[in-house]
This record gives sequence, C-alpha cells and structure tokens, in this order.
Amino acid sequence: MKDMSRCKNVFEAILRYGHDEDFVPHEDDRFSPTDAPAGSAEKIEVLRSRVERGQPLWHNTDRVDYSGLTGAIRPRE
Repeated sequence: MKDMSRCKNVFEAILRYGHDEDFVPHEDDRFSPTDAPAGSAEKIEVLRSRVERGQPLWHNTDRVDYSGLTGAIRPRE
C-alpha cells in the first residue's frame, strides 16, 4: 500500500501513482454540509471544492430533497 497521505486530493494521487485505489478522503474543519439542491450551480461548486481539498464528496447531512424550494414554471405550449 502506497502512502497517499501526502496527496492533496484524488487527482494528485492518480498523477503520482497511476490510480486512486488507496486514496482516502479526509474530513477537516472546512468539511460542512450544504443546503444547496442537487444539480444546482451552488451544489456543483461545493462538490468541486470538496474534491479539490481531498474531502469526501458527500456529507451525511447534505440536502437530500427539494422540500421548501420553488422553481420556475414554464407555460405549456
């Protein structure tokens, strides 16, 4: 098993070792849940930031539904 603790994120591990099999994301004080809905630009940015920092992609208390949200309604044609 390679020492991937020196790799900042999964992409760095792949570049260094050619795979990500031994990479383990880490949680730090910046790893916090998001209330952003799935598919939103905000959620995508949060996920991008997590990967970049080497954190897990999903937080146990991230938003999992669309309750309380309103969306644009397109008129029927």
